[in-house]
Amino acid sequence: MHDRSATPARPAFLDGKAKKLFIGGKWVEAQSGKTFGSVNPATGAALDEVALGDAVDVDLAVAAARRAFEGPWGSMRPVERQKILLRIADLLEAHAEEIALLDTLDMGAPVVISRYLASNVIGDTFRFCAGQAVAIQGETMTPSLPGDVFAYTRKEPIGVVGGIVPWNGPAFNATWKIAPALAAGCTLVLKVAEQASLSPLRMAQLCMEAGLPEGVLNIITGFGETAGARLAAHPDVDKISFTGSTETGQHIIRASAGNIKKLTLELGGKSPDIVFADADLDRAVPAAAMGVFGNSGQACLAGSRLFVERGIYEEFTQRVAEFGKSLTVGDPLDAGTQIGPVVSKEQLDRINGYLAAGASEGAVALAGGVQLTDGKLADGYFIPPTVFANVHDDMTIAREEIFGPVISAIPFDEVDDVIQRANDTPYGLASGVWTNDINKAHKVSSRLRAGTVWINAYSLMDPAVPFGGYKMSGYGKESGTHQVQEYLNSKAVWVQTN
Repeated sequence: MHDRSATPARPAFLDGKAKKLFIGGKWVEAQSGKTFGSVNPATGAALDEVALGDAVDVDLAVAAARRAFEGPWGSMRPVERQKILLRIADLLEAHAEEIALLDTLDMGAPVVISRYLASNVIGDTFRFCAGQAVAIQGETMTPSLPGDVFAYTRKEPIGVVGGIVPWNGPAFNATWKIAPALAAGCTLVLKVAEQASLSPLRMAQLCMEAGLPEGVLNIITGFGETAGARLAAHPDVDKISFTGSTETGQHIIRASAGNIKKLTLELGGKSPDIVFADADLDRAVPAAAMGVFGNSGQACLAGSRLFVERGIYEEFTQRVAEFGKSLTVGDPLDAGTQIGPVVSKEQLDRINGYLAAGASEGAVALAGGVQLTDGKLADGYFIPPTVFANVHDDMTIAREEIFGPVISAIPFDEVDDVIQRANDTPYGLASGVWTNDINKAHKVSSRLRAGTVWINAYSLMDPAVPFGGYKMSGYGKESGTHQVQEYLNSKAVWVQTN
């Protein structure tokens, strides 16, 4: 167990030297020689300097990935790829504390959350994908044609992949791109978020230590409008796998038209979490609360539209508010902290704008509602868990993705009514249903237009279960057997034997 009173040591990776790009198995400076600063959101203080990669650096990384794909990696046996993935999993778990601390320092997630992800989810995902590496199969078929004819399909790696990840879970999101791409036999250029670049860079070191050939994984740090845009439009990139905002996803779709890239897009959400009067409220209260407050609300799947049946609306929303007030907000390096800062001053200002909009449109804050600026929190970017009541469907806070610890609690009366209102959004990423009526649970879940429905739970994730959205929440899947298939092409081969 970790000592709750001890302050974790500063990771050795933060050695005071500017972090370089990782291209072709080597650490190189950006061609421009420029760097940019990484900031600790808990204190507002400078954390490290990172290479400012741009289009020319992306070109070099893509060329390295192409060479690796057409070299030994492209002909490596599946079992050899599997062994490398398993070694990566072991090394990542052996360095879980370091990776967790890098994430916490860089983007503010409470260290208890970062440790859980680094110690469990990341390694499990690599191991799941390692199993998939040796389970890639085609099929045979008998066409309805005269003569001795049969056909079969081959599953082949799509080629060079561009991965673009957000800042709200740096190591976890990097894993979601790296592990399936490698399992499928692809090579990868990973553009990491400028707000949180450090843990993916450290992961690249460990991947090389595990025996990953040079050029198979490349890491670019920099800004979306330069490095990210070049990667999305690059003519020698065969696929983009992107996690981030819907707006950026639309830019990537347009950029992909140049060479008709294959796309996986996991985008924004405004997910409904529906609580019926017959639900187990003791279970629903903390789960519905942490389905939004976890990671300071910086999660695309957050159940930020909390629909509550009218008969229990007042009781339930008040209980969620009291739960939010009970959570410890503070230094994310403290093992007792449950809510850390949001990632940046820009994100802080954005959320503050939504808090002001909620109040001005008539919503009532039962908890939170105002930035925390007292004492040790004064220099950081802290928003308390916030519960707005008296929310109507057309309010700004009920329509737009806030990406902060803000719940909009909305009453409903009838099953059909709440289903219609829950679906009345351009998004369709996730949803929740709370009821002890199994018939009602299945009826509602079958009619919700969302890629994931949790029944009597929220935010459960596992490497074996696919995750992805409907509508403007994107297309394609992360996790599950579906995930590796996203990195493969299917080829039909015809054979006439007479």
